[in-house]
Amino acid sequence: MAAPLVTVILPAKDAAEYIGTTLETLTRQFDDPSALKLVAIDDGSTDATGDLMRQYAARFDRAEIVVNPHPRGLATARNQGLAHVEGDAFCFLDGDDWMQPRRLDVLVRALRELRCDFLRTDHVTVKRGERRLVRAPFTHRGAVSDPRTAILPADDRTMVDYPYAWAGLLHRRVLDDGLAGFSDGLFTAEDRPWIWRLHLQASSFAVVDAPHLLYRRGVTDSLSKTLDGRQLDFGRALGEVLDLVSGDRDASRLMPKAVSTVLALSAHHLVRARRMQPAVRRELRSGIRDLLTRLPADATAVAIAQLDGPRRRVLARTLREAARSGAPVDGATAHAPSTVASSPSPEAPSPAALSQLRSHSLRVSGNPDAQRVRPEPPKRSLRSQGAGR
Repeated sequence: MAAPLVTVILPAKDAAEYIGTTLETLTRQFDDPSALKLVAIDDGSTDATGDLMRQYAARFDRAEIVVNPHPRGLATARNQGLAHVEGDAFCFLDGDDWMQPRRLDVLVRALRELRCDFLRTDHVTVKRGERRLVRAPFTHRGAVSDPRTAILPADDRTMVDYPYAWAGLLHRRVLDDGLAGFSDGLFTAEDRPWIWRLHLQASSFAVVDAPHLLYRRGVTDSLSKTLDGRQLDFGRALGEVLDLVSGDRDASRLMPKAVSTVLALSAHHLVRARRMQPAVRRELRSGIRDLLTRLPADATAVAIAQLDGPRRRVLARTLREAARSGAPVDGATAHAPSTVASSPSPEAPSPAALSQLRSHSLRVSGNPDAQRVRPEPPKRSLRSQGAGR
């Protein structure tokens, strides 16, 4: 039997309410059922998720079901799926999302024609029946580019701020080169180091138009809504991003982008922490403080100047704590990748950077990934400021 055109890696936990729709749309991707291989991972579900996976597996010529007796997290489940990839292309799909018909047919043909390492696409968010198109933040469409050119600028939203593993298709050589995997055990933010690794180390990519993937937002038990200890993995994930960038040949040029990302996401999580249990909140704040200790002072000062007022105010206390606890290290150590997210940076945030954190609103809302920000006009009133994105 010939190899499938694409392998779909579908991890899910307790997704019985939605996964029937997800699996049904996979039957509408190709005229030939043998073109698609399904690898479904039941990650410790306590509902009928596994039963639905097995039902639909019978409708595919190639299907494998992996069962974890206990939840191992999205990163590990995806890695389990990668071990079963067949054919020249593979993609990821979450258990509460779905695809428009023939999406994969279009992407497989585009990958073959463009001969690049990976493709990225727009997607549609769905929340309470309302649909919104979210465009991949890259100007050139249908043209092969160097992934590194899509990382900067630091003060605008770029492709590393569009980390969704399911928003595209990857060639087998990305897996063979060791770039497709996730850090085992991460329960959240697993796609942050993943997308940075792709854009730093893959050779080519393209953003293309295709039938959409629909991303269901507002699911009550999704990790994006969860406020328990699994959110603590955010610090480890962004620590891995800093490791990747600090070890890169263009570290000095790319670090400002990584710093901007860390600050924006830290502000987002500090606001969310207000709704967490006290013990989890303390641990999250401590992890963010250790993470901020790693940031180089010069890049931090620039990034803070570009943040909106509410984010500056949210970060002020934690940045002051990071400055007090951070210890400078020598140049050789400064560029060596660390093994933990709390490793010290070359320079803790400087007093000059901290002096910019004055008298701003506590209110923060919106998307933490949106990084197009400008210094505030000196006489602009706090009342007229938006919450920022």
